[in-house]
Amino acid sequence: MNAITQELEKRREQARLGGGQVRIDKQHAKGKLTARERLDVLLDDESFEEYDLYKTHRCVDFGMSEDRPPGDGVVTGWGTINGRPVYVFSQDFTVFGGSLSETHAEKICKVMDLAVQNGVPLIGLNDSGGARIQEGVASLGGYAEVFYRNVQASGVIPQISVIMGPCAGGAVYSPAMTDFIFMVRDTSHMFVTGPDVVKTVTNEIVTAEELGGAGTHTKTSSVADGAFDNDVDALLEIRRLYEFLPLSSQDKAPISETVDAFDRLEPSLDTLVPKDANKAYDMHQAIRCIADEGDFFEIQADFAGNILCGFIRINGQSVGVVANQPMVLAGCLDINSARKAARFVRFCDAFNIPLLTLVDVPGFLPGTAQEYGGIIKHGAKLLFAYAEATVPKVTVILRKAYGGAYDVMASKHIRADVNYAWPTAEIAVMGAKGATEILYRSERDDAEKIASRTRDYEDRFANPFIAAQRGFIDEVIQPHSTRRRVGRAFEILKNKSVTSPVKKHDNIPL
Repeated sequence: MNAITQELEKRREQARLGGGQVRIDKQHAKGKLTARERLDVLLDDESFEEYDLYKTHRCVDFGMSEDRPPGDGVVTGWGTINGRPVYVFSQDFTVFGGSLSETHAEKICKVMDLAVQNGVPLIGLNDSGGARIQEGVASLGGYAEVFYRNVQASGVIPQISVIMGPCAGGAVYSPAMTDFIFMVRDTSHMFVTGPDVVKTVTNEIVTAEELGGAGTHTKTSSVADGAFDNDVDALLEIRRLYEFLPLSSQDKAPISETVDAFDRLEPSLDTLVPKDANKAYDMHQAIRCIADEGDFFEIQADFAGNILCGFIRINGQSVGVVANQPMVLAGCLDINSARKAARFVRFCDAFNIPLLTLVDVPGFLPGTAQEYGGIIKHGAKLLFAYAEATVPKVTVILRKAYGGAYDVMASKHIRADVNYAWPTAEIAVMGAKGATEILYRSERDDAEKIASRTRDYEDRFANPFIAAQRGFIDEVIQPHSTRRRVGRAFEILKNKSVTSPVKKHDNIPL
């Protein structure tokens, strides 16, 4: 028995070394953790249960039969994050550069199938040179098997991808189909074709960082939802995000204990909106005042800053927040902000996370660039997402709610459940000055008359009471009471049930 036990421990030790100490040292020299070290940070202590530790590839070409490291370049299994289960895979760059083989893919597919079967989220830690060339089409088939499962799992369980090294070619499409993608600055890259191929085909000279680094994908392409300075920071923030998410679409949004008073008043909100309607303020302040302990996990913070998306808790319950940001483009909706918010709203709806919308929107951004870029269809994505969502929806209008953008931002007309407004709210087709110049076009040359007409328009429409009289606003509330009123609204809506028309699926304007 001792001999068998010793052999078992010997095999385990060999498998855990991956590509060997020399390659582990090289990984550390790049500022990167190994596949197993990453799981140690991500998961609770001693919670990891590993699968397929001894699995090896089956390739015999190009001398591969002489090199069969156990595990085949990916560590798979399940563990817990703050006591809640999660399935994981972590690619091991020390083994064949983390390249994906047929058996490597089989290991990933196994935990994906188990995650869907058992209603448990999946987190993938990606660090791979791409398809294993020696296996040819078999490795490509492995990718396709993973892609198919990403699609089947979508909307069933949360899927999170963390890019912690290279992720190139076909490898990028699996993360692209997951719910969230996070990257590590300076050490992670994503691109369909690398700098060398780009130079050959288009004669463009570009570095890997410029082409597919964290800065590119968080600020320009919007492929990634966030970036962190190193592996440890990234994994700790994923643990934090995980606490906001349910295990599956069959679960309600999680509730955590909080010491923050449910009926806390926030006097600072009474002076948040400036008296000058053209002066900006930071919507982050409103979000943090409403949230438990001021905790806000923002998604895509570096992209389309004119709209804010992320997770908070109110009385312990996870809530998704969408809020116009007056400090960027005056809070206008444009192509990028509409796409960003629409995807976030659809995620929250898929996983039963209630939605809070904070509105200060002067309209859609005008201009040829927006029209040529398809703002009509992109804006419709956000409208579609809100109208389709059946989770509890609470809306608070802080200041401007003009034109079609008022309708789009979770208005009563597209079936928000509770719509509040602050006394500073202005709900109208457009701003007072623009409206009077259209309504009284013949008087535009008379500045005094236009000023008088503008004041009259403001008195009539630059307030929330006309909308309240029609029932489009449920109540005009004091800003300092917003947290309590929103919290009570979500409490009464917690058992909301909506039956949608029978259909195979919708056809959102992609």
